[in-house]
Amino acid sequence: MAAVGVLGGAGLVGVGMMNDTAGNGAKSLAGVFQDEPKASPTPTGPTPEEIAAAEHAKQVKALDAALKKYAATVPEFSVAVLDKKTGEKYSFRGSEKYETASVVKVQVLACLLLTAQDKQRDVSATELALAKRMIRLSDNDATTSLFSRLGKAPAIQKCDKRLGLTQTTVNSAWGLTRTTVDDQVKLLGELVDTSGPLDADSRKLAFTLMSTVDEGQDWGVPAAATTGETTTVKNGWLPRSTESNRWIINTVGRITGDDTDVSIAVLSHGHASMSGGIAVVEKAAKLTRQYLKY
Repeated sequence: MAAVGVLGGAGLVGVGMMNDTAGNGAKSLAGVFQDEPKASPTPTGPTPEEIAAAEHAKQVKALDAALKKYAATVPEFSVAVLDKKTGEKYSFRGSEKYETASVVKVQVLACLLLTAQDKQRDVSATELALAKRMIRLSDNDATTSLFSRLGKAPAIQKCDKRLGLTQTTVNSAWGLTRTTVDDQVKLLGELVDTSGPLDADSRKLAFTLMSTVDEGQDWGVPAAATTGETTTVKNGWLPRSTESNRWIINTVGRITGDDTDVSIAVLSHGHASMSGGIAVVEKAAKLTRQYLKY
């Protein structure tokens, strides 16, 4: 009898389960499946590009602050950086105009190369000898000779226009040409742009000359390079008679390496000494690397 009771109980339980399934239980289970809320879609989050843009914006803000703080302690300067790998350009007081001193010699070189291309010829032996002295030694007589051969200020101005320089005014006294750091990094970019107006031979010659300047003139932009990187540079320095013989100190050039390809221009004036001016432009260049992390 006890065994029958147990079996009977089990049978009743089974019947109850069957009844629930066939009746209210079925409705209840259906309601559970129908009414269960759907899971919210997983947020995708910012894209890698958006993250990189936000990080760059933070870097720019920090660099602006650092340069502004430094500028309050030294004579006037401007600095610009053009990153060829990312296409990003940074400038601090980028449209402020300065007298070029000898950095105008890069414009003269570019115009010489364009002129030879237009005539479908190589640079002559005489022109090459002058260009070497002009860039490697910053020889003023060689520069004046090329400046005159090319057609003086009007000819250089036309070349500048072809190169996209919109804020540069060439002076008949070539060292007093006025320019901006924005224009100077534009020019440096054109010296290596495979789709720009300069052909491969011209770009190669410009690189060769600007990467082999005299050791005593290898300052400025190269100070921001790290071991193993390649640099090009052209500097300008001039005690300006209209500024109580205080110094104009300018540097333009490029740094390239495995992960780096940047053009940098720093223009400045009002320095008490040449060495003091060099320290300022080198510090400005180094600050751009420290904060932009190129």
